[in-house]
Amino acid sequence: MKQLELTIGWLYPTLMSTYGDRGNVICLQRRCQWRNIHVSLINLDQQQPPETYQQVDLIVGGGAQDRQQAIVMSDLQGAKAHALGAKLEQGTPGVFTCGSPQLLGHYYEPKLGDTIPGLGLLDLTSKHPGANTPRCIGNIVFTITASPLAAELTTLWGDTPLVIGFENHGGRTYLGNVQPLGQVIKGYGNNGEDGLEGAFYRRAIATYAHGPLLPKNPFIADWLIQTALREKYQEEITLTKLDDSLALKAREAVLNKLNLTNRLNKA
Repeated sequence: MKQLELTIGWLYPTLMSTYGDRGNVICLQRRCQWRNIHVSLINLDQQQPPETYQQVDLIVGGGAQDRQQAIVMSDLQGAKAHALGAKLEQGTPGVFTCGSPQLLGHYYEPKLGDTIPGLGLLDLTSKHPGANTPRCIGNIVFTITASPLAAELTTLWGDTPLVIGFENHGGRTYLGNVQPLGQVIKGYGNNGEDGLEGAFYRRAIATYAHGPLLPKNPFIADWLIQTALREKYQEEITLTKLDDSLALKAREAVLNKLNLTNRLNKA
């Protein structure tokens, strides 16, 4: 059996790693290593040229404060923006949590300061409603409705599982012509108004849920890994099943705390 290899690209880790987003990278690394998949990590930061984006098989983006987002967007322009956009368009999977989905949209209007232009890769806009508006903070639970992601997760996990996360955002996101990632059961979601959470485009997952996201929802991590390997090797690849009993117990504890145990999906 040939040695499988996977390269993860981590967007601006020193500027966009708010709320433990490093845990998503660690989760992907460990779940690869436990399956004897060789995994390497590239920091896609200011020092990397645009050509580096072509080397990655999976992209991870985390959260940032407004000031850090502005710094990132001043660097993620021109050839780098084109390189990132090309990767997503060609089907490279990615997970973008907290602030990074705002960068993929058309723009973000912060509480103070000038509008931060986005990459326009996703048809969405984000804006902060003002200093006197409470932030969206707390546990979030939602069902994945995006196609074909929901069906692929059902095949991978045995059911379409609930996503559990934690949200802490002042900005509100409004979708245009792009699929929502899911339907909110508990929490605020994109804007606390329409009941939608996140966005899904090609093979890119964008969501306000972090905390971090992947250790709480290992099925998403496995979907990312399996999808990246299939895209890279252009062949059918099935992942070895891991013992996720500890993660399942943690998920059950959160749902029980939120009085949602009856919504717990089977493993």
